[in-house]
Amino acid sequence: MAADASARIEYDLLLVGGSPSNLTLAYRFLELAKASGKEFSIAILEKSREFGAHIVSGAVSNSHVLAKIWPNYKELGCPIEAVCEQSEFSVLGTEKKWDMPHMFYPKSLDKTGYLVLSLSYVTGWMANQVQEKAKEVPNVTVDLFTGFSAHKVIFDQGRVAGVCVSEKPTSDDDYVFAKFTCFGDKGFISRDVVDEYKLRDCPQIWSIGIKEVWQCKESYAGKVWHTLGWPLLDGTFGGGFVYGMSDNKLTIGLVISLDSKDPNLNPQLKLQEYKMHPWLQSMIHGGKLLKYGAAVLPEGGYYSLPKRFAVPGAILLGDALGVLDVKSLSGIDRAMECGYIASEVLHDALLRQDYSVSALEPYQQRLNENFAIKDMYKNRYFRWAFMENPRLLGDYVPSLANSIDKSNPWFGMLKIGCKHPIKASLDGIRALSLIEGWRNIGPIKYEADYKHIIPAYVPPKYDEPHYDKATIYSRPDAVFYASTRYHEGNHHIDEFNANVCVKCITKYSALGKTTPCVADCTAEVHRIDIIDDIKKHGMSLENCIQCRTCEIVCPEVNLRVNATSQGSGPDFSGL
Repeated sequence: MAADASARIEYDLLLVGGSPSNLTLAYRFLELAKASGKEFSIAILEKSREFGAHIVSGAVSNSHVLAKIWPNYKELGCPIEAVCEQSEFSVLGTEKKWDMPHMFYPKSLDKTGYLVLSLSYVTGWMANQVQEKAKEVPNVTVDLFTGFSAHKVIFDQGRVAGVCVSEKPTSDDDYVFAKFTCFGDKGFISRDVVDEYKLRDCPQIWSIGIKEVWQCKESYAGKVWHTLGWPLLDGTFGGGFVYGMSDNKLTIGLVISLDSKDPNLNPQLKLQEYKMHPWLQSMIHGGKLLKYGAAVLPEGGYYSLPKRFAVPGAILLGDALGVLDVKSLSGIDRAMECGYIASEVLHDALLRQDYSVSALEPYQQRLNENFAIKDMYKNRYFRWAFMENPRLLGDYVPSLANSIDKSNPWFGMLKIGCKHPIKASLDGIRALSLIEGWRNIGPIKYEADYKHIIPAYVPPKYDEPHYDKATIYSRPDAVFYASTRYHEGNHHIDEFNANVCVKCITKYSALGKTTPCVADCTAEVHRIDIIDDIKKHGMSLENCIQCRTCEIVCPEVNLRVNATSQGSGPDFSGL
């Protein structure tokens, strides 16, 4: 479609999402434009009330890209919670913890020297840096719009021409056009670009990160733990993280893959089970919950990358592109590197007034030669190693966790080897060769996460550890700490066919279960209502924290979570 060219709102660059990738792009572009002296215009659309309010991440990050962009980031007041001084990889039984000796645990998880961050605060700081830099570059107009979402991509004659910023457009003012549109979102709108141009042969797969921040009685600043085992002892891929922050704050979280067999996984409940462990109880007992949130992570890796990183009129960055490296739990620096490279390619194209897709090809070429994609290629089989052999997480890890509680981990590993002398050895050799990238098995193709669900699956049961009930929160109570706020008339989740939901509810009810969307929601949004003696799907949209889990696990592909309007949604500031 096309609006009246004389009346329409148009920029040189339109950045969809106030993400670290897009904010890096904007800042670096300003530096380049200051040197070139050419006039440009940039708009950044951010759906939350303020930059960073919808951002949730671990986060422990390598500072190399941050230092490249802002060499004096410390002097500029970048909000750093701590520097990692102690990094551990631990395996949890139901009662005890084993810190793996450093000579044995994955070096990709050694975060010594990395920055412990609240990414929401860092994102807000980055937005302020863009605004300050803009004051030095009068030849560039920079408009930052908070509370504005991209609701629809404008495709015009095979080209991305911009986005619609209204759910129900009524005039030209509801559209923003651009010579180039840069998508740095978590798939809310960029998925339409991927689908329009058929960019993915291998689907993206997702995990859900659930996180709380606690005020503790003592300081754990600079201490970082990544954990395997409890409470994920059913074969589901995932693990825990605990990061010591400033002012006696402690981050506690789980990352759980959404390709679980369990239709009633309930990630928020899993986080509570995690906190029941005596080790965590010793840290949070007598403390206070400050914040709660959740967000999905693209974990497909190299083979889930789009075939093209740019299309006519647009590029994909960060989570929209899917550059998270799961093996190293590293995504922030890679997302920022996308923005850094994109800014130079876009600046060059605009200088030459070359708006063709060929002008954007150096973006993919340079990323492919960069650490961001090179590391992903090396680690391309990391997820596949666990997918192809369910014994790794379904048998060996629970056995190891049990030995940590009952005897010692070395005896447990010896027991596994004696019980399965050939099979366990071969499993270990093959898994290690895939994880480390020593073996090449050619391209792989994932199935969508929901296709892994086994409706009748019954997870193993374990005795819960003893815990302080004051430290455990129900899902309705946890939502309070996500500080959700919505405007009246909000309707941001689409249910495509109500009858499909009725059939799904009937199917799972017959198995004594609820539906995946109800069980796996991180914020008490989805529910089952009985209307005229029929069980129907209902939604409490005012609770939604914009994580998109429901649509990913929906076995009927009958839901879509859209970006909120008017700045509605959670407030993740401090997460």
